Order: sequence, then structure tokens, then C-alpha cells
Amino acid sequence: MSDTNTVNTLERLANLLRIHSIQSTQEANSGHPTSCSSMAEITSVLFFNVMRYDPKDPRNPAADRFVLSKGHCAPILYAAWAEAGAFPVSDLTNLRKINSDLEGHPTPRLNFVDVATGSLGQGLGFACGMAYAGKYFDQSDYRVYCVLGDGECSEGSVWESFAFGSFYKLDNLCAIIDVNRLGQSDPAPLQHDMETYRKRVDAFGWHPIVVNGQDVTQLLAAFKEASETKDKPTCILAKTFKGSGLKGIENELDWHGKPLGDKANEIIAHLRELVNEKTLVRPQISKITAKVAEIKKDKEIKLSSPPNYDGKKEVATRLAHGTALEKLGKGCEYVIALDGDTKNSTYSIKFR
Repeated sequence: MSDTNTVNTLERLANLLRIHSIQSTQEANSGHPTSCSSMAEITSVLFFNVMRYDPKDPRNPAADRFVLSKGHCAPILYAAWAEAGAFPVSDLTNLRKINSDLEGHPTPRLNFVDVATGSLGQGLGFACGMAYAGKYFDQSDYRVYCVLGDGECSEGSVWESFAFGSFYKLDNLCAIIDVNRLGQSDPAPLQHDMETYRKRVDAFGWHPIVVNGQDVTQLLAAFKEASETKDKPTCILAKTFKGSGLKGIENELDWHGKPLGDKANEIIAHLRELVNEKTLVRPQISKITAKVAEIKKDKEIKLSSPPNYDGKKEVATRLAHGTALEKLGKGCEYVIALDGDTKNSTYSIKFR
């Protein structure tokens, strides 16, 4: 497939993901199609060109990881996995139904979702943990990608994660901020002030890349640059428009969390012309290339010896905690304990 064909295919797939997002939220009469639309090209490029994974084995430990921090955009996440072949596309219309696992926000009951997101500001912390494990424990070259919204960047936990990622030189981590300008009821604080975003990310020790988030060519180049950046994580700052590609709705307030209603059919018809699905050839998903050490399935996680308190002497719960951790560590070599500078009071130092 030539570069021109690659770009064209990814653009068409982005619009197909928009259609799925509109249709599923129409069926549910609930959801966030405009928030999905701003990240359509980001999703298309990641899932159908950049990421290495197996749709039939989503929990493969050597696969690249994807965290959707702006979890209210679950419809486009589900659409991407369905188009990749993880489950039938026809199931997308079950969004938010009481008997469906396709909830309004992603949850790990789905085998292609690692963490529950949508309580905004938490996704990047999860992604940092995955990248930390990949670099320092698995010592593997799988990569971790996390898409955030610009509104959720008002959450302090986002910047705590930025500090963590740079301190540990997580060059296997790539955050993408979907700077679509509009929050839920008002514009986001910085709107499209991309230079201030760039300065902030740079100040936290990350490698910032500012792109037009609706331009597939720029996104492809940015992800390549991210994969070649060493000793620091990368943050792609994607300038987008909420409701991108949705005529009469793009960049307009008061469409957050609403299906498109009577505007849906006309917009879908226009997008279908851009997709021309009859001639659309889906690209092959990039094969997994990373290696991870095999974990022996028969290795049971259990205490090396049972608790032996006689009930007559009081024992501090933190001491019992430390003792239990120590026994778990002796019982199974795969147990890992992390401690935020309190190991000499929580007794997790016994594990070490």
C-alpha cells in the first residue's frame, strides 16, 4: 500500500468510525458522538497503522497498550475494536443497553479494555503504570498509548502523572491530548492555545509534538517521531474540533453528550460518501513484535506460610500488612510491591 493509499484509507476509516459513533449513540439515545468525532483520525491512525496488537487476543502481554482516558468516548473505542475484528460490528448498536457489556464508559469486563476510565484525569496514571512495568519489569519494547481530553487536563492527577512519566524516563509512553477546544458546558480554559500546552508539557520533561489532529499525515509523522524519542515520554498535542466532520455541529457548543437527533441521517449520508465502504480495503493490523518473559501459569500466588497470630497480643495492622507482603513475595516470584516513600512505616520494607 503506497503512502497516498495509506493516508486515504485511514481518512476513510476515521469517517467510518464517526458513522458508528453516531449510529450507536442514536440507537441508545445517549452518548458523546461529537467528542468521538474529534478523535476519529487519532483512533484510525493508532488502531489501523501504529499499534501492534491481536484483536483475537487483546490481553496478549506483548501487545501495545491503549488507554482511553476520556472514557465518555467509548463508542469510538468500541467501533475501532469492532472494525479491527474483535467482535461483530453489528453489536455496536447494543451500546448502553441493560444486557450489554458495551457500557457508556469502558470497563475491563471487556477483554480489550485494561482499566475502567471516564472518571476524568485517571487514564494517564494507569498508562504510566503500564509503561513503568513494561520498561523496568517486563523489560519489553511494547508501547503504551493514552488519549486524554483537553477538559480533563484541569485535573491535578494528570500533571502528577506527567511528573512521574518524565522522572522515570518512560520513552515507551505516548500521551495524546485531543485539544478540541470545547468542554461540557463552556470552552476549555486554554481553548486552542497550543503554544501554552506545548510549554507546559515541555516543562514537565516530556517531548511535545503539536499537530493538526485531523491531519492523518501529520499524525503518522508524530507517532513515528514518538517511537524514536529516547529517555523521555512523548505528548502529541492534537488541535482538533469537537464534532469534526459533522456539518452544522462542528466546533459548536451545546452538543456535548447528546446524540445528533434529526440531524443524524443527513450527516451519516454525507460521511458514507466519503467512506465509500464498498471499495474500502481494511489494512492489516501490525503484528506484535515485542517479547515478554513467560509467566508460569501454575505458579500460585499464596502466602509462604499461614498467619500465626495467637490472638492474645495486639499487632499493628501495618505490621501485619508488611508481614503478609513478605510471605507473598517468598511464595511467588511474580509478586511486585510498590510503595510511595512509606515503606519504613507500612512495613513494606520487609518485602524488599
